[in-house]
This record gives sequence, C-alpha cells and structure tokens, in this order.
Amino acid sequence: MNSRLCLIFLFLQISGLIVGQEYTTGLHFNEAVKMEAERLELEDKDTRSLSKERAEKILLPFFDDFTSSNIFPNQKLWDGYSVFVNKDFPFMPINTGSATLDAIDSTGSVYSDASWIPFMADELRTQYIRLDSIFNPVPRQLSPADSVYLSFFYQPQGVGDAPQLNDSLLLEFSRETGQIIFSHVDSVQVPAEIYLQSSSDTIWPLDTLWAPLGCNPEVFTINYKIIVWGDIIDVACDSIFVPEVIWDPIWYSEGETFDEFREEWGQNMKQISIPILDSAYYNDKFRFRFRNYASVSNNNYPPSWKSNGDQWNIDYVYLNYNRSVSDTTYRVLTFSQRAPSFLKDYEVMPYSQYRYSPLTNTKPELKMYISNLDDIEHNTQYSYEVSQVNGNFGFQYDGGSCNLKPFYEIGFQECIGCGAAHSCPPVNSLFSLDYDRDTTSYIIKHFISDSSDQNSIVDSIIYRQGFYNYYAYDDGTPELGWGVDGAGGAMVAYQFSLNMPDTLQGVQIYFNKTLNDVNEFYFDLLVWNDNNGRPGEIIHRMEGQKVSWEEGLYSFYPYLLDEPLILSGTIYVGWEKQQKDNMNVGMDANNDRHNRIFYKTDIDWQTSNVSGALLIRPIIGSNLILSTEDQLSTLKNSKLIIFPNPTSNGFTIGNSELLTDNNLELTIHNIFGQLVYSEKGKINQIDVSSLVNGIYIIKAKSNNNYYSAKLLVN
Repeated sequence: MNSRLCLIFLFLQISGLIVGQEYTTGLHFNEAVKMEAERLELEDKDTRSLSKERAEKILLPFFDDFTSSNIFPNQKLWDGYSVFVNKDFPFMPINTGSATLDAIDSTGSVYSDASWIPFMADELRTQYIRLDSIFNPVPRQLSPADSVYLSFFYQPQGVGDAPQLNDSLLLEFSRETGQIIFSHVDSVQVPAEIYLQSSSDTIWPLDTLWAPLGCNPEVFTINYKIIVWGDIIDVACDSIFVPEVIWDPIWYSEGETFDEFREEWGQNMKQISIPILDSAYYNDKFRFRFRNYASVSNNNYPPSWKSNGDQWNIDYVYLNYNRSVSDTTYRVLTFSQRAPSFLKDYEVMPYSQYRYSPLTNTKPELKMYISNLDDIEHNTQYSYEVSQVNGNFGFQYDGGSCNLKPFYEIGFQECIGCGAAHSCPPVNSLFSLDYDRDTTSYIIKHFISDSSDQNSIVDSIIYRQGFYNYYAYDDGTPELGWGVDGAGGAMVAYQFSLNMPDTLQGVQIYFNKTLNDVNEFYFDLLVWNDNNGRPGEIIHRMEGQKVSWEEGLYSFYPYLLDEPLILSGTIYVGWEKQQKDNMNVGMDANNDRHNRIFYKTDIDWQTSNVSGALLIRPIIGSNLILSTEDQLSTLKNSKLIIFPNPTSNGFTIGNSELLTDNNLELTIHNIFGQLVYSEKGKINQIDVSSLVNGIYIIKAKSNNNYYSAKLLVN
C-alpha cells in the first residue's frame, strides 16, 4: 500500500498541478522557439553547442542581463540555442528578461530522450573567454590573485513548473587536461570517378574507399550504398584530435518549488558569487556553463502529460576581476515584470465597449515594480507617455523625483510618500473616444532614470494597449496548459461582462499543441447567460467543433457562429467535452483571472482554484450594434446566401430579395473586426481577389433587415 501511495505522489509531482478535478501541465511545444528555430534552420543541427572556436575570444568583463536578446541567447556571448530567453517564465525577476532552462530543446519540442528519470536537458555554455590576460589599461596576465568572481541570480519554477527534488541546476567550469584525444573524422566531397575505372563500373555496399590524394593515406571509408559514375560522395580525409577538455562541477541546486525557495531565502531570485581560485582555469579558452536535469511523466501515462517542465530562470551573469564576495550590487535602475494594462479587468477589450463606459473600465492607478540595484540611494525620475497608433491622441504623466534606496535594503520601490508617484502612478487620462473607428491601439512607454548624476542611468518598458473586437484577460502567451477531468459532458465556462448590448460573432481559442495532436477532440461550443455570478441557462450551442490550430505565433483559432448572438450583461463562453481526455487549453500564468473560470463535472459549477487566465476570447461587435434594448428588439438576422464558398476570386449573392434592392449595404470584416470592403447600391457579384486567405464575415442590410454569412477566401 505504501509503495502505491509513493507512485501516486510521484505522478502528481512530475505531471503538473492537480487541484480537485482541474489540472495544469507544461507545454509540449514552445511556439516562439519553434518559429525562431525554423527561421535559423536549426532543425537538423546539434544545437546545444554550435559554434567552432572563434578567432576573437571574449575579453573581461563578461556580462549578460538577457535584455539585448530574445528567444535564444546572444551568440556573441553564448554557444548554442537550447535555452529560452524570455519575459514570460520568471516571477519578479531582477529585470525584464531571463534565460530559462527547461525540458524543451532548441526546436521548441520536448527532448526526444525525455523520461521520468532525470535526464540532461538544456545547456547555457559561454563562448571562449580570455581568462589568461587583460588588456586595459595595459596588457598583463591574470591569476587567482586578481580576485576573479563569477556571479549570477537564479530562481526555480517562476510561473512555470517546479523542478522536482531529483532535478537540478548545475554550474561547471572547463579546463584542459593536457591530453590529446580523438574528436571526429574530417571528410571531403569527391566525384565517384576517382574510384571507378569506367562509366559502367559501380561501387557496391561494403566496398572500402581509401582517402583521396592530399588526405591521410591510412584513413578509409566503408561504403553503404550503390554509387555510379557521376555521383558525388563523402569520404573520410583525416582523423581530428583535440586537447581533452573536462567540465568540473562547481555549484548546484536541487529542485524545489518557488514557494519553498522564497521561504528559504526570503527573496524571489538568489544571487550566487563564486571565486575562481584554481590556476588551471586561467587560460585563453576558459568557458563555463549552466545545465539542468529535468524529468517528465512516465510513458505509461497519457501523452498529454509528457510536457515541458522543471524551469530554472537565470539572470545577471557577471564575470570580472577585482571583485569580492560582497560585490553584489550594480549601478542600475530597472523595471521588473511586464508593463501593465491600463484597463481594470482586461488586457484587450472591444473599442465600442470601452467608449460606452470608459471610466469604469480604466484603472485608477498602476502598479510598477522599480528597483535600484546599486549600493547607494539614487534620486530617480519616473514618467510614462501614451501615443495612439495611426492617430493623433496621446497623453503623458510625470511622476517627478524621489529618493530610491538600494534593492537589498527595501526591495522594490514602496507605494508610500513620493514613491507612490513612481510605483503606483495614476492613470491621468482616458483614451480617445473615436466613434469613426472600430479598433485602435496605443503604445505606452514607461521610463525610470537617475536625475542626480551626469552619467544618467535609464531603463524603459513598453506596452501595447489594444482596443480590438474581442475581450482578453490573457497576454497572448501560454506558460501552461489547463484542463478539466471528467468524461464526456464536463463543461468549462469563462465569464465576461458587456457594458452595453452587443453581438457575439464567435470565440477565439488557443489550444496547446501536444505530441501527435492527441488533444484533437470534438466538443460543443456553448454560450450561457448569468445566474447570480455563475453560468445559467445555455443560450447557444454549436455542436461538433474540433480542437484546431492556426498557423503563426500563438495564433488563436476562431470558432465563428452561424448567426451573431445579441447579448447583454454578464455572459459565459466555453464548451462541453465529448471525451474524457485533456483538451489542453492555453493558460497565461502572468495574469490571474481564476475567479472568472468555472467548470462542471457533475451537478454543480465550481470556481477554478488555479491561478491564471485562459486563452479564450469572445469576438464582440459589428456594424449591427444598436444602442438601446428597444432598438435591439427590432433587429432581424437572416441567412445571407453566397456562392461559391470557399472562393479565391469572388462570390455571388443568392438571396432573391436582395438582388433587386438598389440601396443594399454590404460590408466585409476580417476576424479581427476590421472593415476590409464596403459597397452600397444594387449588388450581385463581389470581387475578393485582393483579400488575403482567411475567414471573413459578410454582412448586408436591406430594408432594415440584416443578413450575415461566413466566407472562406482560399
């Protein structure tokens, strides 16, 4: 009985977070890494270490705070692509940007050799560093007497998956042993004619091919295919021997949860400082590397459990001489966390809904996380500026000056006294109310600087505030997958509130990709009204929908309704499962809206206990919006008949009552609510050859009646 309980506990540890009948998993694919790997053509390479010895080695100091690179580490400093540079997985990091080691490789997939037994996963390895000499102000040799220290910050889990006790993070130093060892066989491409006597001759499998002229005559190749006149073949040219390099273990940390880590150290990221005392490291080919050992679920469990996990976040890696163990501060002012939304509840909301009630949808103030990493107090200035994209509206805020004490004394700037104007600045203006626009967006830039020094230090972060045709609690990036246990019939409902009556056109959903698409299930898309803060009556059901994906980075798939629904107040969108297995919807771990997530596996609705926001977005709004309940009662929606559908060139209207209307109004919107075509008059055939491939909403108005249809341009 005890061994069975241990196995159950192990499964819970390696699989993800399970709370009641809901659970989370890591991701099987990292789409950002996958797309960047395809761009760099890394799919068929050993990407844990790619570069050869460089002519120019790195000179001290070595420093990286991972703000100047994205997706992959800066290859001028680091060798390889297996580590993910991002702003998503670290929690309250030293600055915006960290290197995350996990169980996903450089192609964005879980390592092919991943298992429930800890395996070697990511590697963050430096290029060659000149630790033998310095050249400024004058050239001289380095030695252990120069007090060389390597320091870095680390954090287990962050907002991702916690490394288990048997998982670990390691730091290793490289050194040469003085031995020469075999490395690899160098090959050359040669025409088959140098081995064939005539055009009718053939080289057969298992034939021996000796190295050609100019190569080592003692090296040969065993052939394994049929080669004829005119072929180009690879043959061994010479054996390559290199100095033997070993990696010495210097430091490691056992796996633990972020909560355990914070309870142990009393901080979100822990700085480690290590002196380099062994003279064997003082050469011109010194390297250090971080490695992690990770584990995933046992293959006896469903494939959807085999997912990314065991995250470690690393930041502020610094190697230099004339340091000490107390050298732990930096002359830096910095922001932590992503820049916040100016909206009270949402990251994105429909522009028409915002215009209807801008005050109730705008935050009175923001929460900024600002730190002074220096060992002295700085007089700082904070400000932000807001500018409309493709528009003229904008506003600014100046928080004035404030003395900011070092981070090691107070942590992030406190929201008291003058600090309130910096760390809790007010939103001092509403956004513009442009009634001639369906959508708009704003670029918001935050600045922090030192006002007391001539050599000023500055940091900034940027946020794009969107007003499109959907509601979003999420930031568009999934760190986790979320699901509900239970057989067919289990339901998930996500709560949204409309400021005014509006039309629901469909629902955008981002489902995580899993190995072999094992979550490609069918479900019914549902819409509920409200019943005292919980899902009430089902007001729409769209049967037989399938978990699907769009091409592109974190692209949501649009499930469009056959007919728009006129809704008001609080609504819920979601689904009813037809299978027991996990559908694995994306979850944003950086925004918490668990109180808007409901699920039902038996009789009663339950509120989620998992912190996060689901990547589910109701598509709201159209040119059919009316302003009062009385006007809404007069609205009539009918089916618009169009053919052919799909089309690549154009379509024809098939409703006879529309063909004779000389004042017919017809519009075409894309799935983001943007108007891409409009025409008024007597209309029969429409040319859409200029539209890009995708799904569009066609709407027509005739004699105060409204018609709509979906069109696929392909």
